[in-house]
Amino acid sequence: MIKITLPDGTIKEFAKNSTPMDVAKSISEGFARNVISANFNDVTVETTTPLTTDGSLILYTFNDDGGKKAFWHSSAHVLAEAILSFYPKAKLTIGPAIDNGFYYDIDLGENVISDKDFPVIEKKFLEIARGKHEFSLRSISKADALSLYKEENNEYKVELIENLTDGEITFCDHSNFTDLCRGGHIPNTGILKAIKVMSVAGAYWRGDEKNNQLTRVYGISFPKQKMLTEYLALLEEAKKRDHRKLGKELELFTFSQKVGAGLPLWLPKGAALRSRLEDFLKKAQKKAGYEMVMTPHIGQKELYVTSGHYEKYGEDSFQAIKTPKMDEEFLLKPMNCPHHCEVYNFKPYSYKDLPKRFAEFGTVYRYEQSGELHGLTRVRGFTQDDAHIFCTPEQLDQEFKEVIDLVLYVFGSLGFEDFTAQVSIRDKSNPDKYIGDTETWEIAEQAIINAATDKGLDFVIEEGEAAFYGPKLDFMVKDALGRSWQLGTIQVDYNLPKRFDLTYKGADNQLHRPVMIHRAPFGSMERFIAVLLEHTGGNFPLWLTPDQVILLPISDKYQKYSEKVLESLENSEIRALADNRSEKTGRKIRDAEVSKIPFMVIVGEKEEQDGTVSVRRHGEGDIGTFTIEEFISLIKTEESKTLKKF
Repeated sequence: MIKITLPDGTIKEFAKNSTPMDVAKSISEGFARNVISANFNDVTVETTTPLTTDGSLILYTFNDDGGKKAFWHSSAHVLAEAILSFYPKAKLTIGPAIDNGFYYDIDLGENVISDKDFPVIEKKFLEIARGKHEFSLRSISKADALSLYKEENNEYKVELIENLTDGEITFCDHSNFTDLCRGGHIPNTGILKAIKVMSVAGAYWRGDEKNNQLTRVYGISFPKQKMLTEYLALLEEAKKRDHRKLGKELELFTFSQKVGAGLPLWLPKGAALRSRLEDFLKKAQKKAGYEMVMTPHIGQKELYVTSGHYEKYGEDSFQAIKTPKMDEEFLLKPMNCPHHCEVYNFKPYSYKDLPKRFAEFGTVYRYEQSGELHGLTRVRGFTQDDAHIFCTPEQLDQEFKEVIDLVLYVFGSLGFEDFTAQVSIRDKSNPDKYIGDTETWEIAEQAIINAATDKGLDFVIEEGEAAFYGPKLDFMVKDALGRSWQLGTIQVDYNLPKRFDLTYKGADNQLHRPVMIHRAPFGSMERFIAVLLEHTGGNFPLWLTPDQVILLPISDKYQKYSEKVLESLENSEIRALADNRSEKTGRKIRDAEVSKIPFMVIVGEKEEQDGTVSVRRHGEGDIGTFTIEEFISLIKTEESKTLKKF
């Protein structure tokens, strides 16, 4: 008998060579019908894999990330078989699962796949799937595997196999199809009920432009047609909310090839919105005891060598800036923290002076590959709402918890209510990725876990996701479309203070090393605004939106009264503008709706006589007639509802 430990801690005994499916059936037949993959002792296995030793077992359904990965990887096999049925001389390479679906890279030779071919490929995919062919994993010798693919003249598979160890090579079979594969499949093709070929693109073999260009076919599949229909509807909504589209329509930002790819230009409305976000956080930071600092956009190379950033980011940074002085080199800064360490080094501190909290909206630069650039979410120059807290070890817990409070205040004021926290720790099996010793890493990781637990956060621990200098607490926020984004981060760092020889004088009159907390509630201002745009669909909270009110006089003769109302609003610090175009009121209303201005104020003869305004709300229509004072009060009340207290 073997002992199987389930995720809830339950231990069950089974006969040796029992399978994950046997375990699933012992829980319930209904549950077993939905199990499609499994993980045994941290290794992905099939539901039919014999279990021969004691161990921990996780059973996956399609609702689990592990289940989706197996489902979509299996779908990639079926997609490859479908494409081979039309192009039998095509050469297969790799077909992994990705965050949303899967792809397969194929050398089609002289053939081309276009979107016109998608329906035919989808039809063939479903025809294969209906056969309910079992996915079967089998071992094969390196010699036999090489022989097979050399006979097929598939140099890509040959290259992959040559880098594998004999005795650890497996093939996956289903129907009449065989592919080199490590495993992680669903029981049979019949579970695949819906498929959509999403797009086709070019991709260099192994990402190297010196290699052959392949055809990458993207797809997504589901166990129910209804799920695919809902997913496609979600994609359509996402297109409407695309921050690049909304940014252009709302005149927030633009890009210029003359300025350079990945370097956004903020237009007046976008710059004003950014300023309001900055002012909002600065006000909260001031209450929390932060001091604003400013540092240069560049620094000597030696600064980043000392911090470790040059070693870790050197290849992703812009090239060094040479000066007329021999051997003098500067870099565009990849991070603000080395500069803040030098701010701290300006003068000596005692334990009575700590904590010191230095904050800056500092722009940093990374040379992202052109193919990875995407609107504001992936740029080459971005501004972080950076702050670094230098404190004693005894102050660490309280300071960390206060930063958590600040992050939650930011999220609450901007409508991000659905989020989880992720404690990102180091990859213990790959210590070369990090700086510092094991002992300080363990102390820092435990400090974050303790603080997150005490604050009652819903958190998971992810190994290998730490920064190179320390562990961190990342906030994973779900937007209105259910997509997850990493926004806001808090990091504990024992290493940079050591590298920069930061000290303070303790109560014992001896020098001690401070602990450093890195924090950025927004993260990247650019990325945060992009996510906020897509989350709100451009309908920002009233306190933040660029224009809160637009005045629509129904004819030129009411412009004077419109100007009086405008002046009253502006005197009350309400952001308003007037549409004095010689257009019909209906056209002005439609344009204001497109611009997503929250309130439209219509003024005509009756309003002028009564000293009132007729008000329409974006997306709702007419909400009534108000005196100017009543309308101002309405705006102020609405603002206070969306802006949390700190």
